[in-house]
Amino acid sequence: MAKKQEDEAPAGSPAWMATFSDLMNLLLCFFVLLFSMSSTDAAKFEEVAASLAASFSILPSGGSALSKEGVLVNSGASQLNELSTYYNSMGLDAEGEMDQEVKSAYEEVQEEGQRQSEEMSDEIMEKLAQQGVANQVEITATSKYVVLNLSGGTLFDSGSYELKEESKTLLKAVATAIKEYDGNIISIEGHTDNVPMHSALIEDNMKLSLYRAYSVYSYFVDEFHFSESTMTSTGRGENVPIATNETADGRALNRRVEIKIYNNINS
Repeated sequence: MAKKQEDEAPAGSPAWMATFSDLMNLLLCFFVLLFSMSSTDAAKFEEVAASLAASFSILPSGGSALSKEGVLVNSGASQLNELSTYYNSMGLDAEGEMDQEVKSAYEEVQEEGQRQSEEMSDEIMEKLAQQGVANQVEITATSKYVVLNLSGGTLFDSGSYELKEESKTLLKAVATAIKEYDGNIISIEGHTDNVPMHSALIEDNMKLSLYRAYSVYSYFVDEFHFSESTMTSTGRGENVPIATNETADGRALNRRVEIKIYNNINS
């Protein structure tokens, strides 16, 4: 009887063929992938990107991954336009009213600001009285600042923005009285009545009010060395009247220069 061969091959395909088959499948997938990338459809790419992003919770389900301009957006970026509304609504309850805690804190700040302004007002008025010009300056204290109201007729000739020589005595007294607040924000505002203004140098009331405020600003900065970093000047024209423009007395009150000295809280 013939001896059975121990080297007889097992039934079925050789083992190397399974490895070779796997390699061929991987190569096929690789070349298919290269082909698909070489001809990308923008619409399909957007759908795929949105689908993948939604799967990883980057975008809301069904959201668009690309804008029409090709910019990647997500739910967070799309909310940037709502930030202003969000911050403006902070501190409000469900009915849109100010939360009680926020309201209390706000009222405390307002009260402290009013206290500081009134203290400043008393000190300035006392100094103006010592120099004999208190009757030429109207002072008002608010929760943000102290307002010194100077008559335009006292400071300037009609239609002019050049300071009268006699007005400099008043401005010197004002500068001395407010100099200690040079570190606070000080705003100088020019105002006019509603009578149309036109000359070779000044075209309208807005420019006249601006030039008048700047004249006072320059006098304070040049002569009394007020800080240019905290003092500003601006013109409001006829837009903020404090009296009627229907009468001569009312128009005279509207022609004015206001010096606003902000308290410590608002500076």
